[in-house]
Amino acid sequence: MTSRRSFLGGAGAAMVGASLLSKAGAATLPEAPLQSSPNTMPPLSPPNGRPYNPVVTLNGWSLPWRMKDGVKEFHLVAEPVVRELAPGMKANLWGYNGQSPGPTIEVVEGDRVRIFVTNKLPEQTSVHWHGQMLPNGMDGVTGLNQPGIAPGKTFVYDFVARHAGTFMYHPHADEMAQMAMGMMGFWVTHPKNPAQHAVERDFVFLLNAYDIEPGSYTPKINTMLDFNLWNFNSRVFPGIDPMVVRQGDRVRIRAGNLTMTNHPIHLHGHRFEVTGTDGGWIPRSARWPEVTTDIAVGQMRAIEFIADAPGDWAFHCHKSHHTMNAMGHAVPTMIGVDHRGVASKINRLVPDYMVMGDKGGSMGGMEMPLPENTLPMMTGEGPFGGIEMGGMFTTLKVRQGQARNDYKDPGWYRHPAGSVASEWTGALPASPRAASDAPKQGATVDVKRHGRHDHK
Repeated sequence: MTSRRSFLGGAGAAMVGASLLSKAGAATLPEAPLQSSPNTMPPLSPPNGRPYNPVVTLNGWSLPWRMKDGVKEFHLVAEPVVRELAPGMKANLWGYNGQSPGPTIEVVEGDRVRIFVTNKLPEQTSVHWHGQMLPNGMDGVTGLNQPGIAPGKTFVYDFVARHAGTFMYHPHADEMAQMAMGMMGFWVTHPKNPAQHAVERDFVFLLNAYDIEPGSYTPKINTMLDFNLWNFNSRVFPGIDPMVVRQGDRVRIRAGNLTMTNHPIHLHGHRFEVTGTDGGWIPRSARWPEVTTDIAVGQMRAIEFIADAPGDWAFHCHKSHHTMNAMGHAVPTMIGVDHRGVASKINRLVPDYMVMGDKGGSMGGMEMPLPENTLPMMTGEGPFGGIEMGGMFTTLKVRQGQARNDYKDPGWYRHPAGSVASEWTGALPASPRAASDAPKQGATVDVKRHGRHDHK
């Protein structure tokens, strides 16, 4: 992480709300830290202010602050960024402080918060603090609650974080372009009492999506539904880090959805409870067990569970096309089509042509040449071969003896002897449709009743 001590040099006069900020005042702005690494950064332990249990942003980081006269001050910079979606592919996005999504903001219930927002985009912007209960003039809707933040200008938002919970921030200015380009970030307000809602591991990330054609670097911002890259925090599998926990930990995973569709998020190997929304914490009496929870557009969800089952467990959106990377949607189904003869003729014209889909859609083992700056549709190698996933997919890695604050990838799980599904090499039972069970001559099949009837 680097800082920008002179970021505002030459930025011109800044704006505070609708009023001008003096040059002397501009010199007192807090630093605007910068992060370009796509890796998951360690949790940010509070150096001052009220204590809290920090979160871990999946493939992201938390924004440092300064304390000034009892106020927690942050500095966000809205700007063009380059984000690595996965090794081998980068995208030209818009974000904050060097990344998309921007850094997570962590505060404590009752904190007075002051956020300076500097606009380095080519158009005006604003910031809406999604889910916060605050003065109307701080809500960030351009034209309704404030003028837009013009390029080169700085606005300041000042309010009290009144309620503990899970929130996010994003523009309310040219949303179709700015959110489609990746402008969003996570916000966590911790409870005053660190023991309240305490867990051993607390992960956060946003769900987002892009339409980036193979060979291109910039999203198509006018796409409404037909996206081809589904992301956890602007990363796609296999570029998404695993969530590493210690066996027996109480784990919380918080996710916010800023895509154009809902996402049924599914966890393998564990049951969880939905414990919070962007409206607040759910009373214990109102919770129920789940293994999948649907997160609608604009919603936040917090789930909690005890990581009592060691192993490498899948965690993903259950919409099957959301666990794939760039794909063509107009490809016909070729299952059962005999390519013999046709393939050899095509190969004379297209030497790299490969027979695809005649026995299913598996891409395992195929090594087709790819256009510049794109990814295989399904990829990632596991201990038993190709995982054949992409997009919104990662793993929960549960291990015995993992140190409390150790989030390093422990490698693949070593299964106890006899605990892995394997090929059966013994005798097989007789065919379920024995000769004696064949339809008698003259019998017909009643399709409606799914039974066999003899007509004499």
